[in-house]
Amino acid sequence: MAQPNDRDGACENFRRAQRRSRREVLQVGALSGLGLLLPDLLRLRAQARPATGTFGRAKSVIVLFLNGGHAQQETWDPKPLAPAEVRGPFAPIATSVPGTHISELLPRSAQVMHKLAVIRSLNHTHPDHVQACLPALTGHHHPDGTDRLGDIPPSPTDFPPFGAVLDSLRPAPRLPTWVQVGPLMRRNNGTVLHGQFPGFLGNKHGPLVVDQDLLPANVKVALATPDASVPALRFSGRRRLLQELSRQQRLLGDTAEVQTLDSFRQRALSMLTSDSLARCFDLASEPDRVRDQYGRTPFGQYCLLARRLAEAGVPMTTVHYCRTPVGSWDTHGRHFPQMKGFLCPIFDQAFSSLVADLDQRGLLNQTLVLATAEFGRTPKVNRAGGRDHWPWVYSIALAGGGVAEGVVYGSSDRLAARPTSNPHDPRDLAATVYHLLGVPADTVVQDQTGRPHSLVIGKPIDGLLA
Repeated sequence: MAQPNDRDGACENFRRAQRRSRREVLQVGALSGLGLLLPDLLRLRAQARPATGTFGRAKSVIVLFLNGGHAQQETWDPKPLAPAEVRGPFAPIATSVPGTHISELLPRSAQVMHKLAVIRSLNHTHPDHVQACLPALTGHHHPDGTDRLGDIPPSPTDFPPFGAVLDSLRPAPRLPTWVQVGPLMRRNNGTVLHGQFPGFLGNKHGPLVVDQDLLPANVKVALATPDASVPALRFSGRRRLLQELSRQQRLLGDTAEVQTLDSFRQRALSMLTSDSLARCFDLASEPDRVRDQYGRTPFGQYCLLARRLAEAGVPMTTVHYCRTPVGSWDTHGRHFPQMKGFLCPIFDQAFSSLVADLDQRGLLNQTLVLATAEFGRTPKVNRAGGRDHWPWVYSIALAGGGVAEGVVYGSSDRLAARPTSNPHDPRDLAATVYHLLGVPADTVVQDQTGRPHSLVIGKPIDGLLA
């Protein structure tokens, strides 16, 4: 047995073990940063193997976040028998799964329903965007009492989201571990929504960000970090990029900000030597028919880029649907015209194309696609013709990466107001994601002060697993 002063040798043995199989990488990798000896790692790895066979199935995750909260009634959980003031003007339609119906506003998604799992019984108690986004993207709620503080900005003590955790536990050696596609999500008053930053893990585990117009035929993708002190860097002209990185570092000098730049610089340098990664950001090389298939919209092209990132092996991509021709999913007024006019059609085309494209390329089995939001919308329509915030029941969709196919799990009442079967908190959804990624349920992560935190505090939703 390795002794404490043999830790370096144990780590080397552990690295060799990691190379044996992808399954072992996924089961053990989450423990490598905890200072455990090799026998402990092997023991915990063995304990982490469940009987379902879905543990570690997902090599990549694509999170499509519908900022503002989509209405369950006009997407995955229509209520045709509800009173007129609840059901809305749209009818349910049949899907590729006999007996399963979704809203007529998602006709393309209906055609790939046999590849999807829908949960209709997610719920929590946070009707505020800022408070609700943290559990949606991390599986952890704010401490008790913070609801009374209103629109508080993100904090360095927030629990980190999926991408930051993965970057901490098992960073991709020559790829970015976490790419964030789309603009920073904010409330109308400018408050930044939680769950987009690395929280207590520190800025070095933040995402690489793509926030630009991807519609031009000759688009050149630019990367940045959420830190405003680190400008965007484009994948064009390697020598010029290296010179610019060095110039920025000299300008910053010996400051705290240089640490963030150093981390970003190392990632950029690694990517510059990876032709495969450079190619995956070359969205202009995608055939016109494929770009048309996803839709010539910002969200459509975001989803296409996410597919390319998953294909290249990027573990986590989050896509923000919060920039549309007009309006957002936060439909307090003119709800039905917005849902029919652009919100649902844009999402429906991009989401269904992403699922079908991944499936056609043989990637869906190892890529988890999660279309989610912070909450749903009210059963009753307000005086402005809108639906307001409603966290007490909402619906989301998943596909691939070990998720069951053609499944509708959980249910809501006839008003789409409360769960009637299999209620689940976002903690359980996060536990499901980590399970599919092969992160053991007893994993502990440490903040920058060395304080330990349990990563998984919910239970995987067995009804969503294949």
